[in-house]
Amino acid sequence: MHVFGMSWIKRLGLFLACAGLGLLPVVTHAAEEDPWEGVNRAIFRFNDTVDTYALKPLAQGYQRVTPDFLEEGVHNVFGNLGDVGNLANDLLQGKFHEAGVDTGRVIFNTTFGVLGFFDVATRMGLQRNDEDFGQTLGVWGLGNGPYIVLPLLGPSTIRDAVGKVPDASLEPYPYMSHVPTRNLVRGVDVIDTRASLLSAEKLISGDKYLFVRNAYLQNREFRMKDGQVEDDF
Repeated sequence: MHVFGMSWIKRLGLFLACAGLGLLPVVTHAAEEDPWEGVNRAIFRFNDTVDTYALKPLAQGYQRVTPDFLEEGVHNVFGNLGDVGNLANDLLQGKFHEAGVDTGRVIFNTTFGVLGFFDVATRMGLQRNDEDFGQTLGVWGLGNGPYIVLPLLGPSTIRDAVGKVPDASLEPYPYMSHVPTRNLVRGVDVIDTRASLLSAEKLISGDKYLFVRNAYLQNREFRMKDGQVEDDF
């Protein structure tokens, strides 16, 4: 799918925000959900090395040279593209109200927001939903399966890994015939997303592998249940 794991990097910001706010419940059976921890840790170290020496420095450089208004506008453009996937998965999950909201977001941001550069929909009260095909499979009754770390793609589960395939078909990249342009746009997307998480990653503490694993599993449960999770306390 994406180089440097763009899909999981986009979600990491929410994981870290929830962790910082104390919103994530404790995962009591994480070890049972991670039967391949040895292999996963090795892949995690590889991914972390690529991020440390390639992606993160690029993101830091991008953030230094890009004016704030332009950085925000570019981020909004990619968010507008992502709303198409949210809309499709809203419909597949039978969430018709959310589908209406995301339809409005795409229409208003694409037109009045100049192809999404300005997020006018949020200012109008149309809050972005965050859906993907992994969640859709869960709504259809498919379990998570074991936790896995994918090379360059980051943390996932068997179900979510399968869901990445149809999600990729809802992105613009497969339909961009000009390869240099496609690679440039995809690269900017990855770097912009990584730059937006430079401050949030400071919340990571302790064993980085365990932190990311638990945050991922907790966040997926939170999103699958639309925030309706029981507090262990």
